[in-house]
Amino acid sequence: MRTKTGQYRTVAVLLISCLLWPSALWAQSAVDESPSAAAMAGDLVVARPIGLVMTVLGTAAFVVSLPFTVVAGSVGEAADTLMVGPAKTTFVRCLGCRNPGQTNKDDMDAK
Repeated sequence: MRTKTGQYRTVAVLLISCLLWPSALWAQSAVDESPSAAAMAGDLVVARPIGLVMTVLGTAAFVVSLPFTVVAGSVGEAADTLMVGPAKTTFVRCLGCRNPGQTNKDDMDAK
């Protein structure tokens, strides 16, 4: 029989492993967009804070749904939808761009 401590430990290990995925999994092809100053300002003031809130709420929802998704065998799909998607949109997107990814404009090697 499994103790509650063992169950908590399993959930903690799963959560930590999901949160520590290498950033290489988030790598995508370069985005070729040139957003305006208004788009950048709107993104900074409105979209990024909303994205951060959605990432935190999605992570909380993922933790709550973890026992059910483990049984159903859909942990990866739940993590992609609830945590990775909002995190990509919030953190791996150039300021003012609409698509996740990074531009080559800031790369020192691109010169």
